[in-house]
Amino acid sequence: MSSLKLLLVDDQADMRASIAQWFTLAGFEVEECSKAEQALGILSQEYTGVLLSDIKMPGMDGMELLQRTASIDQDIPVILITGHGDVPMAVEAMRHGAYDFLEKPFEPQYLVDVVKRAQEKRRLVLENRSLRARLANSTDIHRKLIGESPAMQRLKEEILDFAHTDAPVMITGETGTGKELVARALHEFGPRNDGPFVAINCPAVPESMFEAELFGHTAGAFTGASKARQGWIEAADKGIFFLDELSSLPIHLQPKLLRVLQEREIARVGSNKMTAVDFRPIAATNADLEKACDEGTFRQDLLYRLNTVEIKVPPLRNREQDALLLFETFEQTFCDINGTDMPALSPDDASFILSHDWPGNVRQLKNVAERHVIRNQKRRLSVREVMNNTEFETTDSGSLKSMMDIYETVLIRQALKRHKGNIAEAMSDLDLPRRTLNEKMSKLGIDRSEFF
Repeated sequence: MSSLKLLLVDDQADMRASIAQWFTLAGFEVEECSKAEQALGILSQEYTGVLLSDIKMPGMDGMELLQRTASIDQDIPVILITGHGDVPMAVEAMRHGAYDFLEKPFEPQYLVDVVKRAQEKRRLVLENRSLRARLANSTDIHRKLIGESPAMQRLKEEILDFAHTDAPVMITGETGTGKELVARALHEFGPRNDGPFVAINCPAVPESMFEAELFGHTAGAFTGASKARQGWIEAADKGIFFLDELSSLPIHLQPKLLRVLQEREIARVGSNKMTAVDFRPIAATNADLEKACDEGTFRQDLLYRLNTVEIKVPPLRNREQDALLLFETFEQTFCDINGTDMPALSPDDASFILSHDWPGNVRQLKNVAERHVIRNQKRRLSVREVMNNTEFETTDSGSLKSMMDIYETVLIRQALKRHKGNIAEAMSDLDLPRRTLNEKMSKLGIDRSEFF
């Protein structure tokens, strides 16, 4: 589809046809309206093109259309044409924000050039808006998704890139990595954030009830259905429908879900009435669905329909220093909940946290952080003791350099935490010159803004 868009409004059919032909030949996608009221139903803040309208029309004229368009989005370029123009009318049009004003007759190529310039202005306006939104969201997403490792930075960028689209998303990753958190971020930072977020955990639903839960049912549709009930998909209208652990979706329901995704309409169990639904599907899985397709337990056409965009959530072991930051964040949260002081982490605690594989990923780390807070209310226990481990585990063979990096990380983070990110006080505490401290913080990926 062409990136050049023109909304053409003129009550004279022959004039509309001529102008539309010129712009079609010039590479524009042209949408024609015989009345101004029709154009108002098409325009929005997301409209990417230019409005070209005659002034003298029955009903709403071009001048009123200009003002009504400005109330929708004052940055939509509006070009007015008339055979009855004069200087006062031109001044009035420009005063109300018209991009340009042309009198009939006009050279077709001149009009095309004017519209192309207006189109470029519109493109820049929308790009700037998108950039400002991304900058605002980038701050928010750092609070929503904790972690500064390169893997997490890439994940956050992907979420912001894909949140504004309406394409189906498949989120893949190991158990406990936070796939639902990613789905909720896609909802929060996308255009459907005012709509519902409906999540279904596929393994938790009895197979016999799955169809009724998914599509809803009428009264009397089956034994026990005493009244009509809305299904999850219908409840997700205008929002997000999230299918967690998709591989557990019963095979006999997969073609029915596929049809809903294709047609965007459902029929409740016990009814032939079709109801239109408007939702964005997001699914998550820790299973190899390509392998499931080969084994005949998952439909390949459904996989392709849901996997337009794939987001891979990294395991915690691939997130470098994030484990320590997450652990401290979770501990602070649980301390606030329990009304206790935060237990100090020793260098050995930090070494253990950073070197442990965390097979249960963030979910396991969060659980251990909560247990560490609760168990430390009466006596000091290390993280290793809380996990009932007697042998120190490491993924880096205990090299001197790696152990020194861990030790320095712990000491610098503790100093910054004590002094709420104040570099001067941390320098004095650690007896380090500013340049040395800055170099170590840069090398170890420590951002003092975490401690403000």
